[in-house]
Amino acid sequence: MIYVVNINDKSYEVEVEKGKANIVKTTTVAAPAPIVQAAPAAVAAPQTAAPAGNVSGEPIKSPMPGAILDVKASVGATVKKGQLLFILEAMKMENEIFSTIDGVVSQIMVSKGSSVSTNDILMVIQ
Repeated sequence: MIYVVNINDKSYEVEVEKGKANIVKTTTVAAPAPIVQAAPAAVAAPQTAAPAGNVSGEPIKSPMPGAILDVKASVGATVKKGQLLFILEAMKMENEIFSTIDGVVSQIMVSKGSSVSTNDILMVIQ
């Protein structure tokens, strides 16, 4: 039997026989247009000490797509390497995102409840 499996906007034709499976063909599927909804009033705006377009310092990026459950630091806070910065929910699991350097938080690009994609910049540390 041949099945079509969609993973991360790519379509895979998979042939399944008893005891084994083979990828027959890979195609790219256009992502559906996102549905834009107004943010709830309770969600705080991202904190920034400088304009969002200016990223100077060490960016802390999202390792996977998901939703920000909690932000554990604020702009101007001193952080240490290995300190917990965010809790990211992905695939019904909570993932902790830690600081990669010692420094001071100069920008926070996301807030609690934000949806993020892989490699989105969450925070900048100087």
